[in-house]
Amino acid sequence: MNSLAAIATTNGRLAVLAMDQRATLRRMLTEAGRPAADDDMIAFKLDVVGALSPASSGVLLDLEYGVQPARQAGALADDVGVLIAAEPAIKRKVDGEYHTFIEDDKNAAWVRDSGGDALKFLVQWDPDRVTSGTGTDPAQMALDVVGGIVADCAAIGVPSVIEPLVSVAPGRELTKEHQEAAVVRSAVRMAELGMDLLKIEWPGGPAACASVSDQLGPVPWALLSAGVAYDAFVERTTIALDNGACGFIAGRAIWGEAVAMNGPQRRAWLGDVARTRLDRLCALLETHGRSWQEVRG
Repeated sequence: MNSLAAIATTNGRLAVLAMDQRATLRRMLTEAGRPAADDDMIAFKLDVVGALSPASSGVLLDLEYGVQPARQAGALADDVGVLIAAEPAIKRKVDGEYHTFIEDDKNAAWVRDSGGDALKFLVQWDPDRVTSGTGTDPAQMALDVVGGIVADCAAIGVPSVIEPLVSVAPGRELTKEHQEAAVVRSAVRMAELGMDLLKIEWPGGPAACASVSDQLGPVPWALLSAGVAYDAFVERTTIALDNGACGFIAGRAIWGEAVAMNGPQRRAWLGDVARTRLDRLCALLETHGRSWQEVRG
């Protein structure tokens, strides 16, 4: 397995800022009544990265609007690791159901050659799905794609960070309890592929977090924020860390309100409120959680 040192703190925890949103960010800006052209997306990302990357162990970015402009502008802190999102911006659906694929040129070598320290791949799937109405097996399709990514990353020496999100077929709905149970099953099934890090949704409480940690074995995991309110995310992160997580990979819970602000106001808010939020989360990592090295054994 590949080392996570480049995207981790000195004590082996993950304090990763997520700023890889593309369609989601454009929608957020539009809904807030702000301009959302490509240049506006880049300007927003530069402001977030410039304000928050110095407090992060890693920054998760897309290449087009994030990595290249941030490097050109000098917005990235010198010692911060860079994770590059490799999933397609536009997801493939068949009969309303996600079918996982990766573009041929978005591989581990592409991440390495783009100056990235890790490849992140988001996969939307139902871990309990067997066959679809078209006779395909979407769950196995997802596992096959992710397995190929993990193998490619291992061969090139680029850490693989996999983000499985539970998504069920149209017409099938999950209760909150069933959704959280599916998050655990999703993580466990994915972990069998041996990726370097899992970025997972909230599994539902202390017992569920402990179960994830136990069942994932040598695969470390970090909690994603999924846009929940900041205080709720702090509570969830503390519980996750106290039950085996290695850190967080968070975006909107930290910087979300900034989408409604203009440039000068936005930069001031990010440097004050958002930076304070991130510092508070990072402080948790001093006394909570496991290092990725401890998980690996």
